[in-house]
Amino acid sequence: MKERRTGKAAASAASKVLKGKNYSQTAKQAAGSALSQRVRKK
Repeated sequence: MKERRTGKAAASAASKVLKGKNYSQTAKQAAGSALSQRVRKK
């Protein structure tokens, strides 16, 4: 089974949600989850 990771565009959008003031707590939790699955470059 292929591992699934958050893509660059989705990670960027998630970052904006976490930094924004006009998003719900649920949206921020989902964004945090997406960023935790992001592959980090070495």
